[in-house]
Parts: sequence; structure tokens; C-alpha cells
Amino acid sequence: MELREKFGFGCMRFPMKGKEVDLEQVNQMVDEFIEAGFNYFDTAHGYLDGASETALRECLVQRYPRDAYYLTNKLTSTFFQTHEDLQPFFEKQLRQCGVDYFDYYLLHAMNLEYYKKFTECGAFEFVQELKQTGKIRHIGMSFHDQPEVLNQILNEHPEIEVVQIQFNYLDTDNPNVESDKVYEVCVKHQKPVIVMEPVRGGRLADLPEEAGKVLDSLNGGSYASYALRYAASFDQVFMVLSGMSSIEQVHDNLATMKNFKKMNEEEFKAVAKVREILKTLDQIECTACQYCVAGCPKQIPIPDIFAIYNTKKIYNDWTSMSNYKKCTENKGKASDCIKCGKCEHACPQHLKIRDLLQEATKIFE
Repeated sequence: MELREKFGFGCMRFPMKGKEVDLEQVNQMVDEFIEAGFNYFDTAHGYLDGASETALRECLVQRYPRDAYYLTNKLTSTFFQTHEDLQPFFEKQLRQCGVDYFDYYLLHAMNLEYYKKFTECGAFEFVQELKQTGKIRHIGMSFHDQPEVLNQILNEHPEIEVVQIQFNYLDTDNPNVESDKVYEVCVKHQKPVIVMEPVRGGRLADLPEEAGKVLDSLNGGSYASYALRYAASFDQVFMVLSGMSSIEQVHDNLATMKNFKKMNEEEFKAVAKVREILKTLDQIECTACQYCVAGCPKQIPIPDIFAIYNTKKIYNDWTSMSNYKKCTENKGKASDCIKCGKCEHACPQHLKIRDLLQEATKIFE
């Protein structure tokens, strides 16, 4: 089956039942996604502490023939320390997913520091060997750093075939992301782009009233639909990932992407206006990727706290205090932070998490 371009299923935010993936709902989500003609799935070993891979094995791999879908996985630096660790880790990923090969295999969350580690551990040579032996079909990279770093890596490693970047209408000139400039580097090197965080961790799907009115005036689709269409309207973009966590989100996204239409000039102007409104709000630029949570010695639910913080800033919602108490029950509170810095080291957005947790402490505690 040929790859259906423009829309892919990001598997970082599957619906949960307590601490377990809601496999029944994921089955339904996968079925409707494939029935609509789409066939690209993206996971990583760190997503949901490995449960994303095993859920895909049960809900996709064991229920569909291997040629019915394209599966992407990633080589994440936190799961290896030496070159000798690479092969066992890769074989574990194959077992977790229940497949014999991956269609795309990405060097994960690349920045300048990780680039040095990947180089020292021979990761670039390793993935080329995997491709030569048929264990992966395409070599890629997901990227979180400045455009100059991406340009250096692509100059030194032309074997990289695709680049996955954070790209949405909010981050065009964000100094921590510089999505427009990063995209232009991909264009310069003629690398197809996979988009992650097109809806900015859900932020562009749930707009404050002033910003929402701008898009409402267009009488188009949902707020999320404008975010997806924005990303997919750029020529170098061949895949836009949506981290869908409910069947309702699947329905909305499929309605947008099944008969995809590029944004027109009026719509581009509208999202630019929304961007300017959002930039005036005092919010934490968290995408809820959860990378900061895994290494936290105090088990602080950092993205949840930041989401509640943002809600209080935007809406001054009186329920924020009770929501904070609920999300930190049996977990770490913002004030429990020991300032070890592991969260900031893992954060793709380069947030000053330790300082922000202090702010959250002042508000909620």
C-alpha cells in the first residue's frame, strides 16, 4: 500500500484508563483512521513508558497486515550509553511493536548535545547498517534546536532522508523554536518535513475567547482544524502528526484532512492575528510532551501543573485551585522541586521549569 501523505497518527497521547492504555478505544481510533485511507503511525519507546509501542502491537500490528500501514519509531538517547547498547535496544523496540522492521527510524529529539552523543556512540553508522540489512526503510531525525545546528547536521549527514520538526502558527518566531527558520533549512537541503505539535499540545485547539472569535468569523471548522491545515499547507511538509487521545479528536481531524484544502490568504491572515493575541497572554509554552516527568525524582506532574497555571492565567478560573490539588494528590507538588535540573535538560521547549514551578508554588500553595 502506498503511503497516504499529509496526515499521520502520533501515538504519544493515547487515551488512558487509569494507568493503562484504553485499548478498546484505541482499536476504534485505529480502525477509523485506516478506513479513512490514512496509514502512518508514529511512536517512540519513551511514549507512555513503553505502553505506546505495546498498544500499537495489539491494536494495529496484530490486527492488520504489515503492508497496510507505515510505522515509525525512534532511537532515543536516554536508552543507550554506548555503541554496544544500540542493537539490544533496537531489537527490544521490534519486539515491543511486534514487527520485523520499521518504515522510518528517527534519531530522536536531536539537539547539539545529543548530536555529540549520537556521534560518539556511532548511532549514525548504526542506523545506516539497519537500512542496509532491511530492518528500517528510511533514516530520519526529529529535531529540537536552532536552525544553525540543523544545517550543520544535514551538511555532515546527507543520509538523513526526512526531518521531523515542531511547526505551527504559534511558533513561527518563537526564539526557543524558530520553526520558520528550521523549516527553511529543511527546504534548503530538500528534506521532506514531518510536523509534530501542529496544535501545540492542544493549546491551538482550545483558544481564549478573543482569539477564538477571529477564527469563528471565518465560519470554517474547529480551531484544531485550522492548526492542522496551516502546517499541511507548506509544500515541503509531507506528513502532519496529530497526537489524538479520543475518538472525537479522530473524527474532527479526519473531517479536516480526508479532503484536505490548503489555507487561503484570508485564513493565513486570521491565524497570524490569533498568534499575536496569544503572544500577549502570560502563559507557559509547554506542549505536554511529558519528557520532563520521566526523570523527576519527586514525581511532579509538571505538564499538568503548567496546564492548570495557564488556565488560571487566561480565565482566572476558580476551579484551578481544586484542579491543582487533584493533580498533585499522591504525586509531587510544585514546592517539592529540589532543583536538580533533570526536567530542563529533557525539555524540548527549553523552559526554565525550576523557576516556573516556583511561580506555580506562589499561586497554588
